[in-house]
Amino acid sequence: MSDLPTETAVGRERTYDPDELVIGTLNGESVRLARDRSMMRVRLLWSNRRLLMRAALLGLIFAAAIAFLIPKRYQSTAQLMPPDQSMSSGTAMLAALSSRVGGGLAGLAENALGMKTSGALFIGILKSDTVRDDVINKFKLQDLYGVRYIEDARKKLAEKTNISEERQSGIITISVVDSDPNRAAAMAQEYVNELNWVVTHLSTSAAHRERVFLDQRLEQVKADLEDAEKQFSQFASQKGAIDVPTQGKAIVTAAATLQGQLIAAESELQGLKQIYTDNNVRVRAVQARVNELRNSLRNIAGKGADETSSAGQLYPSLRELPLLGVTYADLLRRAKVQEAIFETLTQQDELAKVQEAKEVPSVKVLDQPLVPQKKSFPPRLLIMLLGATLAVVLCTTWILARSAWDATDKSDPRKAVAAEVWADMQAGLPWRGNNGSGTAVAWLQRKFLRNGKAHSGGNGQEEAEANRS
Repeated sequence: MSDLPTETAVGRERTYDPDELVIGTLNGESVRLARDRSMMRVRLLWSNRRLLMRAALLGLIFAAAIAFLIPKRYQSTAQLMPPDQSMSSGTAMLAALSSRVGGGLAGLAENALGMKTSGALFIGILKSDTVRDDVINKFKLQDLYGVRYIEDARKKLAEKTNISEERQSGIITISVVDSDPNRAAAMAQEYVNELNWVVTHLSTSAAHRERVFLDQRLEQVKADLEDAEKQFSQFASQKGAIDVPTQGKAIVTAAATLQGQLIAAESELQGLKQIYTDNNVRVRAVQARVNELRNSLRNIAGKGADETSSAGQLYPSLRELPLLGVTYADLLRRAKVQEAIFETLTQQDELAKVQEAKEVPSVKVLDQPLVPQKKSFPPRLLIMLLGATLAVVLCTTWILARSAWDATDKSDPRKAVAAEVWADMQAGLPWRGNNGSGTAVAWLQRKFLRNGKAHSGGNGQEEAEANRS
């Protein structure tokens, strides 16, 4: 034990155990062997660099062919401004909460309280079957997508459409992908138009319900008003009762005037009869005027008037006015009541329309969907790079696996089992030839084996040792 190395630290000595020395030696040897194996594999790949370059070139060409065969897709995007929201108590509470604790916790509180926003309502409408069916029918997407049922067309359209709302700003984004750039822009615009139509015509606000009720009531009141006006006009036309109070006043005045003229004429007639005989011209003239005044007075009073008299055709008699006045007043009152109701409902309907316009969230387009000039898919450069990388990885795997296979001893049972499985798989291939020498698999095996031997040169021993390690 005295020959073991020691370490002195802060006045005390430490003696190493023999097991610790062995473990340290083994760890150092393992690190060196791992480093050597890595270097040997690097040399193996470097010796097959031409094969790797060819594989990369073939992968690049194949990926480029695939990238250019994939149809182009264009994306058109429309952005909508966040809709105006009325400041209800819940909205005011959320606004205050957002100003104090931030938008994230306010959003969680909004979800917990179950309160909906107009932005979420817009997204729900845009994702509804009503809007999607309109887009499908307008652009005949069932024929375009080659599907039989409209449910499959909805799924295809949902895959090609992205509708989202930004949490902070509330801006709603509508993105549509299609192989035709013009159709992509038209479909995005149709989403906006359909959203505007649904919001306008399917509003569920209180002002909307009030406006609908007032519209229905207005139609009924308008019909009643027209009926009352028609009855009043027919009555006034048949009876000549245009304005009963005015007509009554005028008839009384006319009757009083005629009565006065009749008294004066009768007085004059009595004076003339005392002087002249009844056959006198002056007496006969005054008598005729008295008779005419009496007839006019009887017509106004309602006595002696017949259907052929001109006075009876123009206006009602004085005795008929009280009877006509009751019906006239009833019809006039009914017409005025219906007119007052109609005017009141018209004013309320206009106020309800204004309130509905305030409550219904309006669709404001921030960015119109434009016809895209640049394709959004496929990313050809990325596909080509991935194809070349995949080819290099596969070729590297093949080189290392083939080298490990060659380095494995033939008497190894694992190699024997693998060879037997491979032979059985080759025998089951449908395109395998009779003697197996003309198959594509055999040709690839010989090609890679020949290239590997040609590039490896004198590094066969290093390869074998690397694969054994």
